[in-house]
Amino acid sequence: MTWFKVDDTAHAHPKLLKAGNAALGLWVRAGAYAAQHLTEGVIPGVVAQLYGTAPQARKLVASGLWHASGHDCTRCKQPAAGDYVMHDFLIYNPSRARVEDDRARAADRQQRARERAAEQRNQERNPLNPSANRPRIDDDPRPENRGPVANQIEFPDDIAGQAHPSHRDGTEPSRSPRPDPTRPAVPPTEVQRASYGSTPAVPVNLRPLRDALTAAGVVVEWSLAEADWFRLEAIVARTAVPALVDHAREQWRRARSRPRSVRYFLPGWTALPPVPAGGPTSPGADVIPLDTARPGRVQRAADLFRTAALDAPKESAQ
Repeated sequence: MTWFKVDDTAHAHPKLLKAGNAALGLWVRAGAYAAQHLTEGVIPGVVAQLYGTAPQARKLVASGLWHASGHDCTRCKQPAAGDYVMHDFLIYNPSRARVEDDRARAADRQQRARERAAEQRNQERNPLNPSANRPRIDDDPRPENRGPVANQIEFPDDIAGQAHPSHRDGTEPSRSPRPDPTRPAVPPTEVQRASYGSTPAVPVNLRPLRDALTAAGVVVEWSLAEADWFRLEAIVARTAVPALVDHAREQWRRARSRPRSVRYFLPGWTALPPVPAGGPTSPGADVIPLDTARPGRVQRAADLFRTAALDAPKESAQ
């Protein structure tokens, strides 16, 4: 996107004052056209006729904002017959070559950014396999790299203490033990509340909200960052769970696609007013009804005439 630049003192420029507001509208629209199509200030005659009138174009030429074919300005290019050129367009606006060069550099930067992002995603997906992108090495070496048969010695199991288990294997556990299926994969509640980033389990004080959402049919993922866990705890402490469930159910119904994570509801929950536990949570329950609307002018006039008509017999009787 390119821009047609207008100086902040243009409202009081003598040329613009001489041209008038109607011709100024044509000047602005034509300038935006030239910036979009990179014409370097050249305005085709058909565009001038489409956006304005012939008298307006003549006013722009007379005021010096435009030049017609055959003009004597040395700073502006000559347009074709029937076309116009904006005076000093290239002084305040970039040329076609500069805009195309900037766009090429921007496209190159975006391409490099996409490549870096793709490489980073690839590293995040394969953090435990750094050799995934290395050239494959077959288990069977090529014949020229094999050693002579005489050097290929078969060692029996009783050499180097391999016949019996090591004493350390029975006394000290391995530094990298294999997962034990009998041990719980989720740390205790104290560890969960101290460091949310270490486990995706839902804290105890947030499980009523999770269970209520699931019972209402709002089934989402509960993998959040540490900051989001504390933010959700503050929301639950401030607003009752039924109010949060009602709001989430409405957002779930209005969403174009089904939300996948509970993070989708955090902005809306943050904007909810505080609702104490046991308070009304239905929509509109905390709305104070307004008084009856004030009558309009027509209604007030009709009431005045009605009152005057009722008072007239009383005054005549007096």
